[in-house]
Order: sequence, then C-alpha cells, then structure tokens
Amino acid sequence: MGMTADLWQLIGSAAWGTGAFACLIAAGLLYSRPGRFGAARRALVAAIGLTGLWALIGALAGPESLGAELADSLRNLAWLFALYRLFAIDGRDASLAPVRPLLVALCFVELLQLALEVAIVVSPFGGKFAELAFHTVTLFRLLVAIGGLVLVHNLYGGAAPNARLVLRWPALALAAQWGLDLNHYTVSYLLADALPALAALRGLAALAIGVLIGLGLRRGSETLRFSPSRAVMFQSASLMIIGVYLVFMVAIARWLAWAGQELAAELQLAFAGSAAVLLATFASSRVLRARLRVTLSKHLFQHRYDYRQEWLRFTQTMARVGPEGGPLHERVIRAVADMTDSPAGLLLTLNDQGDLALASRWQWPTADVPAVALPAAAVRTFEADRTGGFIVDLDELRGADAPPHEHWAAPQQAVPDWLLAEPRAWALVPLHHFDRLVGMVVLARPALTRRLDWEDFDLLRVAGQQLASYLAEQTGQEALAEAGRFDDFNRRIAFVMHDIKNLASQLSLLARNAEAHAENPEFRADMLVTLRNAADKLNALLARLSRYGTSAVESLTPVSADVVAKRVVAQFRAGHQVELVQSAPCLIAGREELLEQVLVHLVQNAIDASQPESPVFVQVSCEQFHGLIEVVDSGSGMSAEFVRTGLFKPFVSTKSGGLGIGAYEARELVRAMGGQLEVESREGLGSRFTIRLPLAEAAELLNNFAAKVA
Repeated sequence: MGMTADLWQLIGSAAWGTGAFACLIAAGLLYSRPGRFGAARRALVAAIGLTGLWALIGALAGPESLGAELADSLRNLAWLFALYRLFAIDGRDASLAPVRPLLVALCFVELLQLALEVAIVVSPFGGKFAELAFHTVTLFRLLVAIGGLVLVHNLYGGAAPNARLVLRWPALALAAQWGLDLNHYTVSYLLADALPALAALRGLAALAIGVLIGLGLRRGSETLRFSPSRAVMFQSASLMIIGVYLVFMVAIARWLAWAGQELAAELQLAFAGSAAVLLATFASSRVLRARLRVTLSKHLFQHRYDYRQEWLRFTQTMARVGPEGGPLHERVIRAVADMTDSPAGLLLTLNDQGDLALASRWQWPTADVPAVALPAAAVRTFEADRTGGFIVDLDELRGADAPPHEHWAAPQQAVPDWLLAEPRAWALVPLHHFDRLVGMVVLARPALTRRLDWEDFDLLRVAGQQLASYLAEQTGQEALAEAGRFDDFNRRIAFVMHDIKNLASQLSLLARNAEAHAENPEFRADMLVTLRNAADKLNALLARLSRYGTSAVESLTPVSADVVAKRVVAQFRAGHQVELVQSAPCLIAGREELLEQVLVHLVQNAIDASQPESPVFVQVSCEQFHGLIEVVDSGSGMSAEFVRTGLFKPFVSTKSGGLGIGAYEARELVRAMGGQLEVESREGLGSRFTIRLPLAEAAELLNNFAAKVA
C-alpha cells in the first residue's frame, strides 16, 4: 500500500507540474498575441494563468491541500467569466438571455463552495459535520462541472460556422477540464472519499488546457475541423448517456471498494497495456486508421451540411429559368459552387472530338482555358471510375505528399497542367451520366480555404450525377429539335431545288431558241453569254445543294491555299481593310471552289463583327503535315457558351434575318475535305478561325499507304 501511494504521488506531482508548465506557457503565448480570441483574450489569459497556478500549488502542496482547493475555486470563477467573454465573439452575450442567469448561478454555487471550504478548515466540529460538509462540497463541484459542460455545449453548438473555427479550441479545453472534474467528483461522492489515482491524474486537465490553447494559437489551426454532435451529446440521448454513466460508475465504485486498491491498480495497468496494443495495431494499419476516421466522422460528429437545405437550394437553382436564372450551363456551375461556398467556377463539356472544352464560366473571367481543356485520353481515365468517385482535391495534387486515396494515381496523371497552374482552381467535380463522362465542373477556392473530406466527396458525387442527367437531357432535347428543324429545312429545300431546276431548264431552252432565231448577231451574242452564265450558276447551286449531308468530297486535288487566300482578300479589300499578313506557299489537298467558299464566309463574318476601322487579318502557313489558314479579327467576339452551343448549330444566328447555316456549312465543307475548323474567341477581344487541312503530299502518302494495305 505504501509503495502504491508513493507511486501515485510521484505520478501526480509529474502530471500537476507538467500541467502548470503548459498553462503558464500558453498564457504567455496568448498574452503576446493581441489579435487572438478578440475581446475574450484578457479573460482567457487570466483563466489559463490561474489554472497554471492551481496546478503548481497541487504539485507542490498536494491536490487535496487547502491552497489547491481555493485555487480550484478561483480557476472555475475565472473560466466562467472567460466563457461569458467567449460568447461575445459573435455577439451572443447580448442575445442569449438564458446564458447570463446560468453563469450567475454557477458563480454563486462556486462562491458557496469556497465559503464552505473555509468553514470546514476553521470549524472545530468534526464527525458527521465533516462528512456532511464533504458531500456538500463535492455536490457543489459536480453542479459546477455539469453546468460548465452545458455552457460549453451552448457556446460551440450555437455558434456560427466561422465562429466555431475560433471557439473550438477553448471549448475542447474546457470540456476536457470539466469532464475530468465530473469523473473525479462522481467517484468521490459515491465512495465518500477521493481516490489517490484520480486525484493524481487531475493535473492532466491543466495539461490539456495548455496543449489545446497552444494548438489554437498555431498558424493554420482554423483548417483543422472538429465538430462534436449536438444530437449525441446534449439532446434526446443525453439522459440515457448520463443514466448509463452513473450506473456504471456506481458499479465500478462498489466493486473497487470490495476488491481493494491493489487490484484496482493491476486492472489499470492491464487496461493501459490493452490500450497500448490496440493503438499499436491501428498505428501500423493504414486501412484501419482510414476506416476508423471515416466511421467516427460519420457517426460521432455533426455533419457539415444540412442536406435538406442543400437539396432545396440545388433544385431551386436548377429550376430557376429566364433572365434571372441564366443559361443551364451557368446554373450547373452555381449549383455546385453554392454547396462549397466557391465564388466562381468553370464548366467543361464534351466536344465533337471527344475532348473536354470550355462550355461556360461563372464569375471567373481571368481563367486561361486552352481550346482543349482535357484530351480524350484523360476523359477515358475518368470514365474508368464507374462510381464517379474521382472528386479531385487540386491542393493535394499540388502538395509534395501523395494523396492517401487508393484510386488517386490515375486521375492525378489525367489532371492537365493548366489546371494545376491556375492558383484559384480548388476542386474538380466530374459529371457522370451512367458510364459516360459528360462534363466537369472546376470550382474556385472559397474565402475560407479547407481540405475536402469524405462528406464533401459524397455530396459532390451525388450532385455531379444529378447535374450530368440535366446536361444529357438538354443534349437529347437539342438533338430532337435539330432533327425537326432539319426535316422542315429539307422539305423547303426540296421545293426550292424543284423550282430552280425548272428555271434552269427554261433558261437553257431560251438560250437554245435565241441561238437559233435571233437576227441581231451582237444582241444574240450578249444574250447567249448572259443566259448561259445564269444557267451555269443555277446548275452550280443545284450541285452544291445536293451535296449537303454528305460526309466527304468525292475527289480531292492539290490546291494552292495561298493563291486562294490572295484572291479572297482582293475581293474584300475594296470595302474593308483586309490584310494578308503572311502568305507562305502551301499546297493542300482539297477543292478550290469549296475552300474559296469557306474563306469568303469567314472573312465576311469577321468584317460583320468588326468596327469599320478595325482590320481583318488573314495568314497562310504550314505546320508539320497540315496547312493552316487563319482569319483573325478584333471585333466583338463570342462567349464560350455561344461557341460551344450556338455557333455551329444550324438556324442559330446573331444576325438579324440570318439563317444561321453559314458557320455550319463552312465547318461541314472543311470536314468534307478531311480537315478541321477551330475557333478561339473572347468577348470584347475578337475571334480567330483556323482552317486546318492536310498537305497534298501528306494526303498522297496516306492514300498510297491505304491502297497498299488494302
């Protein structure tokens, strides 16, 4: 017995002394940082300092000494006042009326307990009076501990999300202090005496306060999130937890009284050994640690999101149509950004080549997005995840350490460099529709930067799948509408072709009759030239109309792209400043009349989009196996959404009275010659159209190779 008492005395001295040192250091650090904890800083410094004084007296004079008891009362009074000042951080000291009466009541109980402690010392009575006084003091201590825990819950649970980032560290410190007090005084009240082990370990409360306050003073402590569940701790389950706790403590106390102190010490050592083995197991297993972390986060901590409110806001954002709601692509970005408080975002959707391209931007005009934001190979990497779980935390990818997620290696390689180089880019949310990736949302960094966790991943994954269905539905509706418009257009073109064919036949007949019966040779010659030209033009129009819908030109011939460009520039130069800034010899495989038709349309569009004094530039160059013809203007430009959804859509035009089929025709003619038409445009800056056609020599080599293989 004597050896055990000496051991616990030694452990107690070490615990109380360490706690005193930690509190005094924390008080000094907090005093030297006037910007922390606002108006509560001075009260916190005083409370932490008194806690350190209490622990120092306990280490020197013993936990049960009169000086330690008096310092304990002063410590509690100081912390109650500090609690009141902490309520003032977000203004709740004036709005929460029940807080002040409870604080006053707890201070009154603490003062009564202090007076009773003094009375016990100076009173000559003993026996029953001393036993009654001990029970009364212990009961007062229990009341203060329980009331303090209730106040800590109200302090943290009722705070705003931003205020919780500041309040959680003192709240955790007070929960640790009064939680240990609750255990200590419950056992003391039930056993009518204080166990040396519990009294020795009370110094850990001061150590916890010093460490937690020190962590709160560390730079970047706001990014650590810890949010105890209000429902589990202080709502309907509170009574059951308190009842189970009291029954358990009574049973343990009675059994220890029967078994003896030596056996209790052995049980404590056995428990410590078992706990050490369990901790070592979890420390060596990364999978177990990850599962335990997610399980505890899901079931023991309050959820960050109010899912009902988030779903209502999501549906309202997507259902808001008209001028106040904005286009669908913009609403898709806002629906995701609102969930994470992101101030801006980008939407990338699939183009005709299977790459992801910029479809829309929301409050992010400075993002420099290339024409191909994500190549088709990277798109297939994200599509390989059937669950849509690749929510990419870009800050983790920028860091030195590899992310702990076991599936992150593939998407890490698929994330493009331009996205990692964009400092505002924070998260990448794929939009999966069944097994197909239909788009991605890039979220900008919120004002309060934090790391994404399992709750963000779950919410963003579900939202992304729902938004993908909206985009897929819109694509289907546009395809049906376009098919209907083409059907109507084809019917009208059929009538036009019929009328033009009749007119061409009549003009041809007139030309033949005039040739046979005209008496004036000069008149006859002029009439023949005019009529034959008209007939040729009408027949050429018929041939061009009959080619609509074909995927390729029957035969390609070598065409000097620089010669065609010079001819088109000369045609427009009289009415507008059109300059051929570069004209390298470039022989491409195509059709001269088709290439000229495409260039005429693009130059005319550039002139229409530019001011009269703004020039239009044309340049011809060769790049590896392709010839490039670029038409550049500094006119009004086009939005990314219009380029993505309207520029190459038939019957969509920004011109008054326009059919909206010119850009579509130009792209189809370029494709028919085996090339591509690329567009880069910015609103207010201008546009660049690039015709990319294979060189004649490269096309001939490919044709010869294909013939040999066949």
